[in-house]
Amino acid sequence: MTQLLTSPDGTPASRLAFGTMQFGGRADARESAGMVRDCLDAGLTHFDTAHVYNDGASEQITGRLLRPHRDQVIVATKAGFKGGAGRANILRQFDESRQRLDMDMVDVLYLHRFDPDTDLAETMETFAELRARGQIRHVGLSNFAAWQVMKAQWVAARFDLRIAIVQPMYNLVKRQAEVEILPMCADQSIAVAPYSPLGGGLLTGKYARGETGRLSEDKGYAARYAPDWMHDTARDLIALAAELGTDPATLAVAWVTMHPAGPTPIISARSAAQLAPSLAALSLDMDAELRARISALAPAPPPATDRLEEA
Repeated sequence: MTQLLTSPDGTPASRLAFGTMQFGGRADARESAGMVRDCLDAGLTHFDTAHVYNDGASEQITGRLLRPHRDQVIVATKAGFKGGAGRANILRQFDESRQRLDMDMVDVLYLHRFDPDTDLAETMETFAELRARGQIRHVGLSNFAAWQVMKAQWVAARFDLRIAIVQPMYNLVKRQAEVEILPMCADQSIAVAPYSPLGGGLLTGKYARGETGRLSEDKGYAARYAPDWMHDTARDLIALAAELGTDPATLAVAWVTMHPAGPTPIISARSAAQLAPSLAALSLDMDAELRARISALAPAPPPATDRLEEA
């Protein structure tokens, strides 16, 4: 059973989280406000941003929209994507984040990626200091391999800390997390909030319809989802959604939530209309048979062991 995060007043984390990476970028202030309103109306209590998103605009808009609901929501941000995981950089970025959010405390502070050049003891001691100040409640890790999470967990214990939540990439065509990260989280009672459940929009069917988005606008995303089989999987998911009378985005998000580790996928969008199919995953009744049918549309990653006869 994974650890259950709660808001400051004890409200449990919702089954979906909302990522505000688009705020101040592809989503303007009006669209951002509409999406937050729809998320709150749908019962979402978990909101995710980062120091690096849109040069701080995401945190500013996120803070302004969530402050009236502060005690009832979980607010997460991230530090260390640029500049490393050293004490000075983490403290500087987190101070900037708190100023942008206009919040004295955040519920989760993630280290945004593993830094091989900084001793994890320095990083974890810094997080322990922030917790002692009452400025963070939980420690999270984003974009970490399973061995890196376990190393951080071991180091964190020296400072009376534990890793509460991790944030890997996970969707129907990016399934590496199934091999070690998701089983590790279940074993260690670590919450998991996967990002990109829609594969940069690939699994919505938008590119098959000739629309534009991250895959057509961002070289990194285009390379990440370049293999032809991924696009074939997206088309198969579209066909299945049509057969079932639903939206492929709804199926894609629900498929992630139904993993046995109980992940809380981070959904995101440019507009309320684009967000609606992802929110609809909350009411989709997906049984094991349907999840298996969707899983069969894409190759599963090989197991972590070469002793396949024992798998």
